[in-house]
Amino acid sequence: MPSNSLMDETGVMAKPGTLYIVATPIGHRDDITLRALKILGQVDHIAAEDTRKTRRFLNRHGITASFISYHEHNERQRTPQIIGKLQGGSAIALVSNAGTPTVSDPGYRLIKSAVQNGVNIVPVPGVSAATAALSVAGMSTDAFTFAGFLSKKKGKRLRLLEQLAQEPRTLIFYESPKRILTLLNDIIDTMGDRYGVMAREMTKHHEEFLRGRLSEIGISLEARPEIKGEITLLVTGNEGASAVQWDAVTAAIRRELTTKNVSVSKIARHISQKYGVSKNKVYREALSLQQQMTED
Repeated sequence: MPSNSLMDETGVMAKPGTLYIVATPIGHRDDITLRALKILGQVDHIAAEDTRKTRRFLNRHGITASFISYHEHNERQRTPQIIGKLQGGSAIALVSNAGTPTVSDPGYRLIKSAVQNGVNIVPVPGVSAATAALSVAGMSTDAFTFAGFLSKKKGKRLRLLEQLAQEPRTLIFYESPKRILTLLNDIIDTMGDRYGVMAREMTKHHEEFLRGRLSEIGISLEARPEIKGEITLLVTGNEGASAVQWDAVTAAIRRELTTKNVSVSKIARHISQKYGVSKNKVYREALSLQQQMTED
């Protein structure tokens, strides 16, 4: 073990042949548990998504370590190597760039292989962007659905959002600043203009929370010259539109088809925003009603 290994009065000490899944800060460097620091200072190796970033962080806490690079591009090759070291008696910690490893980060392949090979796996819990954002969102927290990063492929992304549209629990997404506006528009199109909370740069100097209808959040972001920082987006679940409400939506569609000389897509956008229902669903209903009215 490294020369800075120690055992404190609580008996915390890294055990040989054990894989530790260690949560690290998502921003503020002090957001790490005492146990995590002790384990990171005791293990034989640290498997890190970005060894340079993790080394800088540990240096600030006076910890030196032996690193193994482990990220999405090399995990297939690295996994058997790490398993071999664990079986040989090494204690190894897995860390990601930020937050809890394997949650929208590399590590699933390693955990699965460790389980299959009978390796002892120990969680060292701490920060997670999903729960950090949820704790201050002011939305339902008794149950939630974590969707993480959605596919970059539009068709696959929309299909998943359609499936989540009926989910009654709070929805949690991760997204990059480059694609957040696309995600907001896709959610509005498939689920309606729901209430949401966007958390950006949590625990950092420019930490920000935007609250309101998804369209309002989008308008605020569009007005900026640039959007920076990793983003966690929370969206209210499906609270169940009543039959009475959908009757009102149908009536509104009929009125606009009759009285306004505008396209079906514009009608769908307007009514979706007004009633907070799926734009796609309104569009399909409008097409159906338009056809009926033409036949009549």
